[in-house]
Amino acid sequence: MRAEAYALTDPGPVREQNEDFFSVREDEGLFLLADGMGGHAAGEIAAQLAVETVRDIILGELDPDETRLDRVVEDYPDMLRERMRYAMNQASLRIRQEALANPAYAGMGTTLCLLLIEDGMAHLAHVGDSRIYMYRNKRLQRLTRDHTVVQMELDAGRISPELARVVPHKNILTQSVGFHGPVEPDTSTRPVDTGDIFMICSDGLTDPLDDAELTEIFQAHDAPELPDALVRGALDAGGDDNVTVVIVQLAEV
Repeated sequence: MRAEAYALTDPGPVREQNEDFFSVREDEGLFLLADGMGGHAAGEIAAQLAVETVRDIILGELDPDETRLDRVVEDYPDMLRERMRYAMNQASLRIRQEALANPAYAGMGTTLCLLLIEDGMAHLAHVGDSRIYMYRNKRLQRLTRDHTVVQMELDAGRISPELARVVPHKNILTQSVGFHGPVEPDTSTRPVDTGDIFMICSDGLTDPLDDAELTEIFQAHDAPELPDALVRGALDAGGDDNVTVVIVQLAEV
């Protein structure tokens, strides 16, 4: 089984800068996406720092003991998830150090999604409201839960899913890499099959398009066509944010 990736990013019709940043490493099965926030250029810098820091740690040769941070891990998936948690916190520390060194970058931070395909398993980690989905048997399933105030209100039953899409504070994050300091990413591991398609995306895609609309686009296009179709769909639906899509299809070797 091998991972084939297709990706596209667009600044959108309003913003001068693209504060999304992604990394595709097909040979290593590692895929990352970050959506930065901050003042002038700061979000772009935070996103790039996060992706590069996590990528270097996950693909590097750090002593496994260093990544455990004194936690007890029992098997390889546990160790890998702890490594991802460690890497995201190292990224958060690096961003905060950069912000302290340069007052123009004060308050910068970023979302971050990580997908690692290895030995028939998908390992996931995320912080913020960028998302990871899986498409299998013509069904699109969201694999991540947003770290936002609105998601907390949804979970508590205080607002409806329909209202959650339009409230003014829908993008206020409860966790971000850098700005919020130490983070507790959600992590998971699941088996994969040939033909599975994963999507990592920024909220520039999911704000204008709901999951039903995303499913329709998946059902109408092959994997190589999806990034363009999804980005075009978001912009045609009135999206005005940076929008980034990374598609990962699992194929026979």
